[in-house]
Amino acid sequence: MTVFTVPTREEVAPANQAIFDNLNKALGFVPNLYATIAYSKNGLERFLTYQNARTSLSNKEKEAVNLIVSQINGCIYCQSAHLVLGKMNGFNDEQLAEIRHGKSSDSKLNALVALAADITENRGNASEKNVDAFFSAGYTKENLVDLILQVSDKTAMNYLHNLTKVPVDFPLAPTI
Repeated sequence: MTVFTVPTREEVAPANQAIFDNLNKALGFVPNLYATIAYSKNGLERFLTYQNARTSLSNKEKEAVNLIVSQINGCIYCQSAHLVLGKMNGFNDEQLAEIRHGKSSDSKLNALVALAADITENRGNASEKNVDAFFSAGYTKENLVDLILQVSDKTAMNYLHNLTKVPVDFPLAPTI
């Protein structure tokens, strides 16, 4: 199988070099998975625009979705990243472990996590029970669309890492 290495700044297109510079300024480094997207001349800009677009979900809700989707898709890179980002967005270790098991003690967040898990596991064919619970918890049709877009964003990254297996540059997620 082809071995993927993480491209350096000098190995990517000029437009991606500028994005690397911006990521370095903002984060202090270029995450390996973002660098890997830079194999595509247009991919990194396109993905970051999509990932950073406005949404009706809070950052905390997005992190819960990112974590459960990454757990289901078996992406150790994204699980590791979203454990760190989840803590930065107010989750504690116990809450993050719950989410990785597809639930939350917060009833509204539980409905979101359950539906995100169902959408991911069943490729969009979620159960009526989970959809109804989502809406009963106070989520809207706008939230549903944004949830599906969040699942698609994270699934793309999960698939990219699962295929390329570039090194994880975050503390590794413990197995559960």
